[in-house]
Amino acid sequence: MPSLLVVETSPRGDYSISRALTRRFVDRWQAAHPDGYVVERDLMQTELPFVNAPWLQAYFTPPERHSDEMREVLRLSDELAAELLAADHIVIATPVYNYNVPAALKSWVDHVVRKGLTLGNDGKGLVLGKKATVLLASGGVYTAGSPIRDRDIATQYLRLILSVLGITDVSVIAAGGAKAVDLGEVGREAFLDELQAEIEVQAA
Repeated sequence: MPSLLVVETSPRGDYSISRALTRRFVDRWQAAHPDGYVVERDLMQTELPFVNAPWLQAYFTPPERHSDEMREVLRLSDELAAELLAADHIVIATPVYNYNVPAALKSWVDHVVRKGLTLGNDGKGLVLGKKATVLLASGGVYTAGSPIRDRDIATQYLRLILSVLGITDVSVIAAGGAKAVDLGEVGREAFLDELQAEIEVQAA
């Protein structure tokens, strides 16, 4: 039974372009995989702490020596890593803030990149045989041919992290120029329709 993990990051709710892309992607994926199931991880609904001293102490302590407090500190991190490992296809839907991903998504990355779970002790990724799709909404346009192509840090960062984890089958659907929707220069559905063909290919 195929599974899809959806990681949502935008705080904009119904106004979010990345969330709208997710809805279209999930609809298409479910149509292509009627026997599959979807796990949604909304980082705006998850109290996801930043990595701190107690977390690091628990992380660097061998599991057999964990106290109850240490196990509790790592509980959510363990859950997030388990979701990632269980999925066949991972969708990360995110806006771009100051050329990179939001802090909530960076925190999710810090919680799922775990030696002994998603990384081997040799540093090689253990999240193998999976596909990932990044749905990226940005005010600027950073795709090939753009004069600010070198500022496409968010895409480079997510590709790097996924590769480190062992996921090399990564596709990016870049919804650049999304600010035109907010400015009323283009209709929301018309903007999304331009990306529908890419969505259908990656969700199939």
